[in-house]
Amino acid sequence: MLIRIIGRLLFLSLLLGAALLVALWRGWVEVAPRFNPWAPLDVREAPNLLTSFKLWRLSEDRALCDLALATSDLRFTRLDDSTPHPGCPIENAVRIQGADVGLSSSFMATCPLAVSFALFERHGLQPAAQEVFGQPVSRIEHVGSFACRSIAGSQRPSQHSYANALDMVGFRLRDGQRISVLHDWPGEGDKARFLRLVRDAACDSFNVTLGPEYNAAHRDHFHVDMGMWRMCR
Repeated sequence: MLIRIIGRLLFLSLLLGAALLVALWRGWVEVAPRFNPWAPLDVREAPNLLTSFKLWRLSEDRALCDLALATSDLRFTRLDDSTPHPGCPIENAVRIQGADVGLSSSFMATCPLAVSFALFERHGLQPAAQEVFGQPVSRIEHVGSFACRSIAGSQRPSQHSYANALDMVGFRLRDGQRISVLHDWPGEGDKARFLRLVRDAACDSFNVTLGPEYNAAHRDHFHVDMGMWRMCR
């Protein structure tokens, strides 16, 4: 009897949840956009439990992607779909030239990666810099996003093959200080503390974040990507 009651309660909960989602989708119920899973993602709003779902929706919806990008500070150019190398298609992508923070060079990014990067810079990277150094990051140093190749030691294609990943090697502060993943991660001072905050913020913003604690191949950079699996190492 108890099992039957619990089963009915679970079924009722699922039914009510589904009804609420339909009501939100149809616009029959009004809630703040940040709490509406069907509302466009706003980069200016702090991430919440719905952010991952909203990012996932961007991968196939260019119009929704453009709405999200419009709320960011990114300077970017829309790219036509192309296949620069066989087996490595670039779809629904932009070229990011910069934002409020400078870049060592522009880079290609799928829409979900671009929006996640904007969230990371606004809600993770800059707050970490202010907390530790009392000043913003003025420049992100990276070594690229697109490379048509497999994951090292594997036959599976890397997310870099689709411009769906970025490797960050260092950061420069407004006063000119440089923080290097390779040289400053092993320390115990402010730079090491900052890098750990950045790693944690990246884990919140991207599906995958791999750094020096993952393996020797990542000792000098943070790899972030928007692949289908989640990992924070």
